[in-house]
Amino acid sequence: MNFAGDVLLVEDNRADIQLTLHVIAEENASCRVHVTRDGEQALDFVLGQGPYASAPRPVFALVLLDLKLPKVNGLEVLKQIKANPTTKALPVVVLSSSNQLRDVDSSYELGANGYVQKPVGFEEFSDAIRRIAEYWLDVNLAPSNALFRDAGRK
Repeated sequence: MNFAGDVLLVEDNRADIQLTLHVIAEENASCRVHVTRDGEQALDFVLGQGPYASAPRPVFALVLLDLKLPKVNGLEVLKQIKANPTTKALPVVVLSSSNQLRDVDSSYELGANGYVQKPVGFEEFSDAIRRIAEYWLDVNLAPSNALFRDAGRK
C-alpha cells in the first residue's frame, strides 16, 4: 500500500474497530489509523476543535464513517466535513450496516465518496476492508496536503 496520509475510523462497535485495525495493519503496518468512537469526537478531531484545538492535525487520506453513532450521527458528521472548506475534499467512505435506500441516498447527497454495507461474516468484512484500503490508499490519488492548507487560508 502506498498512501499519503492517515486514516480516520469513526466507529463505535469494538469488534468492527479491532477487525478494521487488523486488516489495515496487515496490508501496511506503517499506516496510522486514528479511531473515534462517536460523532462529536470525530468532528472535534478532524476539524481541530474542542480538545483537539491545539493538537497538530493529521492529514487524512481517508475517513471510514459509520452512520449509527452516539452523540452526533454519521450523516451529520459527513455534512459538517463536506461543508468545511478545509475538509470538503477529504475522501469519506460510509461503512454502515444499513442498506436502507434513504441512508445510501442521503450519504451521497451529503458528499460521500462511497458507501459500503458492512458484511456480516468475518471473512467478508475483512475482504471489504481490504478492498476499500487497497483502492483508497493505494490506487486512488488523494488530494494534496496543499489543498487542505490553502483552503484553511481563504
